[in-house]
Amino acid sequence: MADVGVDRSLECTGHIYAMISAFECVHDDWGVAVLVGEPHKEAVFKTHPMNLLNERTLKGTFLGNYKPRSDLPCVVEKYMNKELELEKFITHQLPFSDINMAFDRRPLLHHAHGSVN
Repeated sequence: MADVGVDRSLECTGHIYAMISAFECVHDDWGVAVLVGEPHKEAVFKTHPMNLLNERTLKGTFLGNYKPRSDLPCVVEKYMNKELELEKFITHQLPFSDINMAFDRRPLLHHAHGSVN
């Protein structure tokens, strides 16, 4: 990577310094960085303007470019037909009355997923 850069980089953690590094490590002229991770709401992406002027490409995707209006009916159908095993991804369950606590705990449970009943 020294003095050359990688062709592609993919960042999935949402850590702002990892996102910046993923962009800055791609090759000038043709390197592409794709940012997938969700950064903290206060995070600021800072890089030298020359990193953009050198024709590096920065792309991002939020929720994997999922389109709820067109994609959700298909997901529901697959779930109802037992083609998706979503239950294995639930690590916590909270009653609806604790919904605010669930949102407060979200940053602490970055890799966990739960449901509110």
